[in-house]
Amino acid sequence: MVSRLDRLQIVENPTLSDEVLNGLFLAAWPGHVRRPFAPILSRSLAYFGGYVSAELIGFVNVAWDGGHHAFLLDPTVHPDFRRRGVGRALLKTAIGAATRRGIEWLHVDYEPVLEPFYRSVGFRPTDAGLLHLQSS
Repeated sequence: MVSRLDRLQIVENPTLSDEVLNGLFLAAWPGHVRRPFAPILSRSLAYFGGYVSAELIGFVNVAWDGGHHAFLLDPTVHPDFRRRGVGRALLKTAIGAATRRGIEWLHVDYEPVLEPFYRSVGFRPTDAGLLHLQSS
């Protein structure tokens, strides 16, 4: 287990197998369904893996519209490594990358309980709409 953030390495666009990324998501998200990630990541502005001793312990994807808007998708930290600054470091790295690439607006969706975390890295709440197209 990481006790200090200085052991964390954040890698931009690392080579990630479906097995490794699905493994992280299965550990972090109840109900995650295995899926292929190559089609998703190939459309990303950038994505970042957080590693400790070569183990993927965090991830965030920066998707974009091809213009001035980008979206943080799937910010994830393995449960064994939460509350140690890993998520904050991943988001700050993603924000910096989006800024350098000329993105004007960076969006993220989150549950109300996570508002203090997202505020801590600069996000402000806004009204938005959501339509679930695949609801059963």
